[in-house]
Amino acid sequence: MSFMEEEVPLARGKKRLIADISGHNGLGVIYKFKILLPNSTTVGLTLHEHTLSNLQMSVQEFIGLVRTEYFRNHLQIESPDKRQKIMWKSKDLYIEDISEKRMYHSIDLRNFQPHKCHILQLNDGSGQTADTFKDMWDLTPDTDLLAELPEEYTFETALADLIDNSLQAVWSNGIRERRLISVDLVEDRISIFDSGPGMDASDENSIVKWGKMGASLHRPSKAHAIGGKPPYLKPFFGMFGYGGPIASMHLGSRALVSSKTKESKKVYTLHLEREALLSGSGSGLTWRTAGGIRNPSEEETAKSPHGSFTKVEIFEPKIRSLNVFQVQCKLKDIYFPYIQCDEVCNTGKTRTPVEFQVNGLNLININGGEVGTTNFHSSNGPEFVLQLRFSRNQDNAASKSPGLRSSQEANARLKCVYFPIVEGKENLETILEKLEAEGCKTNENYDSFSRVSIRRLGRLLPDARWSLPFMQYKLRKGDKGQLLKRCFKRVKCFIDTDAGFNPTPSKTDLAHHNPFTRALKDFGNKPPEHCREISVEIRRGGNLLTLSQLEKVYQDWIYQMHDLYDEEIDSGEDQPVIVVGSLDKKKLGISSDVVRVHEIIRRKGKSWKRGQKIKILKGACPGCHKNNIFATLEYILLEGFQGDTGGEARLICRPLSIPDEDGSILAVDVGTASFDCHGSLSLPISVIDAGKCLAIESSEWHLQLEKQRQKSPSVIDILCERHCLELEVDGALPIDAPVYAGHVPPKEIVAVLRPASFVSSSASKNLDEKYIIKGSCDSKNLDQKYIVKDNLELYMEVKFMDDMKNDKHIYSINVTPSSRNGFHGLYIFPLGHKFPRLFQKAGLYTFTVFLKDSILKSCKKTVLVKPLPKVSSWRFSSDAQNTVYSVRAGSCLAPFSIACYDSFENQIPLASIPEFIIKIKSNGRILVRSDQMNVELSSDNLTLRVEDVLIESSDLDKIRPSYAATLMIYPPDELPPISVACEVNPGPLEHAIAQPPVSDSQLLPGCVIEELVLEMFDAYGNHAKEGLEVEFNLHGFCFQDHNGLNRKCDCKYNHPAVDDRGCIDLSGLLRVTAGYGRNVSLSVLSGNKVIFKQELQTQKRELRAVSIVPHSCAAGSQLENIVFEIVNSNGEVDETVHDEEKHGKIHTLRIIYDSSDSDGSVRFAFRNGRCIIPTIPLPQKQGDFTFLAVHSCHPELSLTIKVSLVEVPQVKQENFELRYPNENMLLLQDSPAPRHVDNDLVELLMNDEKEIEDDIYKIGLFIGENERKLALLYKQKEDIEPSIEKLQASAEYDSFNSHQDYMSNKESVMECIEKKDKSAAAFFCNLSRKIPFQDPGSQLMKDIVGVVALLGTVHINLLGRLLAEYLGEDQMLAVVCRSYEVANKLEKYELDGKVDHEHALYAVAKSYGRPINDRFLVICLENIRAYTEGFEDNDPQRKLNIPNPILPTGEVPPGFLGYAVNMVELEPDHLHTRTTTGQGLRETLFYCLFGELQVYQTREYMKKACFYARHGAVSLDGGIMKGNGVISFGYREPQISFPVATPESSKRVRILEMIEEKRTSLRMVHDEIGQLNKVVNKAKKKLHRKILQSRKLLDRFGPYMRGSYLEYHTNNTANSSLENWPK
Repeated sequence: MSFMEEEVPLARGKKRLIADISGHNGLGVIYKFKILLPNSTTVGLTLHEHTLSNLQMSVQEFIGLVRTEYFRNHLQIESPDKRQKIMWKSKDLYIEDISEKRMYHSIDLRNFQPHKCHILQLNDGSGQTADTFKDMWDLTPDTDLLAELPEEYTFETALADLIDNSLQAVWSNGIRERRLISVDLVEDRISIFDSGPGMDASDENSIVKWGKMGASLHRPSKAHAIGGKPPYLKPFFGMFGYGGPIASMHLGSRALVSSKTKESKKVYTLHLEREALLSGSGSGLTWRTAGGIRNPSEEETAKSPHGSFTKVEIFEPKIRSLNVFQVQCKLKDIYFPYIQCDEVCNTGKTRTPVEFQVNGLNLININGGEVGTTNFHSSNGPEFVLQLRFSRNQDNAASKSPGLRSSQEANARLKCVYFPIVEGKENLETILEKLEAEGCKTNENYDSFSRVSIRRLGRLLPDARWSLPFMQYKLRKGDKGQLLKRCFKRVKCFIDTDAGFNPTPSKTDLAHHNPFTRALKDFGNKPPEHCREISVEIRRGGNLLTLSQLEKVYQDWIYQMHDLYDEEIDSGEDQPVIVVGSLDKKKLGISSDVVRVHEIIRRKGKSWKRGQKIKILKGACPGCHKNNIFATLEYILLEGFQGDTGGEARLICRPLSIPDEDGSILAVDVGTASFDCHGSLSLPISVIDAGKCLAIESSEWHLQLEKQRQKSPSVIDILCERHCLELEVDGALPIDAPVYAGHVPPKEIVAVLRPASFVSSSASKNLDEKYIIKGSCDSKNLDQKYIVKDNLELYMEVKFMDDMKNDKHIYSINVTPSSRNGFHGLYIFPLGHKFPRLFQKAGLYTFTVFLKDSILKSCKKTVLVKPLPKVSSWRFSSDAQNTVYSVRAGSCLAPFSIACYDSFENQIPLASIPEFIIKIKSNGRILVRSDQMNVELSSDNLTLRVEDVLIESSDLDKIRPSYAATLMIYPPDELPPISVACEVNPGPLEHAIAQPPVSDSQLLPGCVIEELVLEMFDAYGNHAKEGLEVEFNLHGFCFQDHNGLNRKCDCKYNHPAVDDRGCIDLSGLLRVTAGYGRNVSLSVLSGNKVIFKQELQTQKRELRAVSIVPHSCAAGSQLENIVFEIVNSNGEVDETVHDEEKHGKIHTLRIIYDSSDSDGSVRFAFRNGRCIIPTIPLPQKQGDFTFLAVHSCHPELSLTIKVSLVEVPQVKQENFELRYPNENMLLLQDSPAPRHVDNDLVELLMNDEKEIEDDIYKIGLFIGENERKLALLYKQKEDIEPSIEKLQASAEYDSFNSHQDYMSNKESVMECIEKKDKSAAAFFCNLSRKIPFQDPGSQLMKDIVGVVALLGTVHINLLGRLLAEYLGEDQMLAVVCRSYEVANKLEKYELDGKVDHEHALYAVAKSYGRPINDRFLVICLENIRAYTEGFEDNDPQRKLNIPNPILPTGEVPPGFLGYAVNMVELEPDHLHTRTTTGQGLRETLFYCLFGELQVYQTREYMKKACFYARHGAVSLDGGIMKGNGVISFGYREPQISFPVATPESSKRVRILEMIEEKRTSLRMVHDEIGQLNKVVNKAKKKLHRKILQSRKLLDRFGPYMRGSYLEYHTNNTANSSLENWPK
């Protein structure tokens, strides 16, 4: 776009982008020129290097380009003015630059800096020249701001804005350069001249930036004005970039800006016109203003010898008449530190940093203005100086403008100056008077005068007239409170701030919403914790202070200044009485312990003496705000001794209402004086100075006395409804008639004090103000002459009495008089607002109003409140509502009383007895319903007594065991029922049922009834309540516990009792004591009533002899192996009869002979229902022999056996021998078998044969018993094997998906191990694919547990690699075996100690084609010292119970994840791997490898806890510490690591445990079967030998034995014996 092209104006309110003339803008190198033409116009020309053939062109060619641009832009627009024509074809054409260099022939573009605008002037030889050129400067941006000048913009602020620009300019001058700002104010022109660096046409220092809004030259310098040394004289005021044009247009309608730099020879001018700016605002054309070039004048050169300046001239000013002196004073106030300052020079002398002139007069010579006057009247004492540094908190600073120092920090200096009181007059009042005399009057007085003056960068902000919290008086208890309050008002604070604080656009105040401004305004208040956006650092004299310390040192400074400079009053006109100590300083308002008591002083030209009658006007001082006070002057007190400074003066006066005896007392006793104020007032002497204390005549005094008497209180009265309506007060008590409960109480109760002249008989019916005693008044009264201005307090007390004559205090309050509807002296007591429900309780309310400590009679009013006639609810009376009723089914409820109430809980009298329905409910279910009852009305008609309510229900089992229910009484009229908690218990026991029924077949002597429950019921079929006591009557039974026959609930012991189901559980407790075939019975009694009885009979048994007992036997012989059996009623042997004395089952048989020499003490045990009597000796005498076989515990099982004894003839022994016990008996050869043998021989043979038979029988029994055991074991084996298969299938199905990943990961680890060729781990890993580890069938693998890397898994791959790196590859590939003996067999050695590679493990590995040729580690489980401190509870992985590490703070180190030994999961196949001592892999192998190695999340956490990791630590980000100071650095990726597996589900872990348990049981069964088979086979061999022995004996001695009395059939006996042995 060319220089004169049309531009689209920016939207209002948005900043306009400033063209970047320093960049290439992507167009390459460009050259820009502004050509000033002879006809006072300008043309812009832009040349692009890439369009030029040569950077040096002829002047004619250049002028041709200028001419083309001129006609293109100017001839298209019809201009109303006729300008001179340009001689384009003149031969005298030439170009002249700003340095007056002329170019006639050529222009070399290389002499001009690219991308910058250069001014050239065209001369056509016509001799016409111009100083001003149309549209020379472009001021387009933000011209709309001219129509929106700040509202607070005044003449002074606009002029100061222009001076600000000049001050910023001259401040950059060198030491030897003049700093001058000269302001000239005349009627038609305002001129501001400064000797600053000036401006020209260059882009860097263009005069356009002065008039172009938003293009300030000084705004970027703000950051340099933050910090430094107070008073921060760095006038970088530029903030907004429009102060120059707006201020100049505010002061006048036209402005001319002229400026020159030291480098330029010309003065550049810029013209501004207000109307042109406003008319061009918002148009679509770019707005341009005229400008020019001229030579400097002599006056300008004289004012700025160094050759640079800027002058702003405003024409046609709006203000025609000015008070130049006032302007001079105000400008001196604004720029005082720049005009004269003592702080910028180390010499202490006053310097003038800048020379300020107004109409030729240097402002340093002006004596006037607020600043100068204030400084003159301040004290010469030490100033209180604070240095504050404000900074944003880190969180807030980060969210603001990072990198800008101005947004992060601000500094301020606070200088507090004390203005003392001198000769009774405040110096601040003197300052105000002098300012008024100078014509600089303000609207402030002494109280409202601003105590704060603020400067920003040395410039006064005139509207910043605040009050700082730390300077404000805070209520202080103690003697010096009033003194501090007065002295605080004598301090003014002068604040100097740096550029960290932002001003308002008019620069008259600090920006109100800036956080630093808010922090400064709030300085002295402690901000809440959540609002601390800004931090404030407070220093005084270099020392850091807190807010509490600041308050103390500030008050100390106030006291110091008061003592040094304040002069209240020196002495009175009489001889004083000096009082030392014993003073009520708080009441007197003094701070000194010494006072001088005078009776006369002179003040304000008048004498004031004791006894004088005075009037203190309202508002004169604290305590005199409401009314004028008439009083008697008693004394004048002066603090301190005469000549002391800082003393206070007080007037002691007694108010008219205070009697003489209650006034102040001055007592002198033996030279010691004391003073007591009593009821008198202590007023500051300033009430005289302010004209608030007046002397009055005696007539006025007596008039006040008469008013006091006439209006003294006499009667207290509570106003009635009519009077309250007149006052428009809702304050009438309903005292005429009773009211119902809920009556709305009056919002207020109004009481008045009747005057002494009040007479009841003559009292007007209307409310008359003159009969109302008034307390205090703030406004015009209805009749002022009848108002007594005393401040009295009336008290009201409200009490309540119920129907039982019980008094209760409700409310008490005291109030002071107030006004309402023009009437005053009304004592209005709040009632309805405080107690809106006051009249809801029926009874008598008493309202008593009285004056405390007075003889006046109190006023009492009563209000009677009755219950509402409508019944709202029914309730139990007294405490029945909180009682839990307990009743049993079949009985009546306990009598109770009920009453009806209104909606406000007042009991209502009853006129008749209503009908009720009673229900008992539980969980919405009706248990009982009854309308039969006896109801009686009480004598006072307030309550109903209900009796004889029968409770019948069969549904109580539905609410057991608590039996909790709700008793509900339904009144008439559909009102809500009365409800109360109750407990409905079952009734007395009526019957019982045995579950399951007991049958005779269950009853055997000594047996226990395993399952028997007695269900206990009441008459309605409800189960009995838990804990009910019953009694048992047993016949043939007994209890096995110790509770006896009375059974009740016992929670401490597990005895049978009535439980929560209503049953008595006798399972396993009732034992049969009766014998076989006996009658037994069981009875249950409740009280004396039998509720259950059952009669039974025990099973019948019979004792019989199995062996055939001969009818006759030889006397003196014996019966042998007599077998007895116990059979049931079906004749079957009862095998349960088995003697087990250790189990309490005693089954033995006694043999009782009829002879007296045997007592039957020998007992023979029953085995499976049979008892064998080895021998029964028979008597030597012949005849009948009887013996009794009887059960030792059951005498009913007995059998009598009778045998006839005969004498046996003697047989002679002939020619044979018998060798015994050798079975090779010697007999006489060829001797015939005798027919009869000798008894001795027969007995001997019989004994031998019987002994063999006993052996055969015992062996047979032994074989049979073990074969039965084998059958049971085989049955167990058949049951276990299928269950293992089912569990394995379930486990495989449950873990199929998760196990696939794990097996894949494990397989990859195995492949990595197998790649370690020639290693033992690779060999065993490869071999384990064919023969599993710990395979009992393999001699090599049965004691090899595995390789370390394959024995555990981890859940995190990172952890697996980290632990592998910690252990190292040698330990990860270590072979684990059970014992050192096994390990010792893996390797053999040659004679020289070398390893023998042809034997042991090396030979085996070689045979498999995987030779071992490397060293390897072997870990022996049995030789590892295991961890012995236990395991974590209920952990299937048996993780070790290692306590967590603890820091000194008692906390677990942050980032601690656990111990490595517990973070490795055992392989499922190795969960139950145990050593011979029962220890697993975790407490042996992995504890040996890892110890108590700790695992942390990061290295930082690990380093912090390194002192608490004695076994070392690792972190998941790769950190390794091995303990003992060893730290592993660097990184290594281990090739072998633990497999990663997902955690086993709890279900699968449990299944695996069950499988292992089943396998263990199966192994035990296998072992036991093998042992029993060996025993049975051995016994069978022995049995066979015995049978052969028996046959030989019978074969040899059969002929001899067949002739005896006892015949033996050899073959039959042997065969039958073999056939009948028990299996």
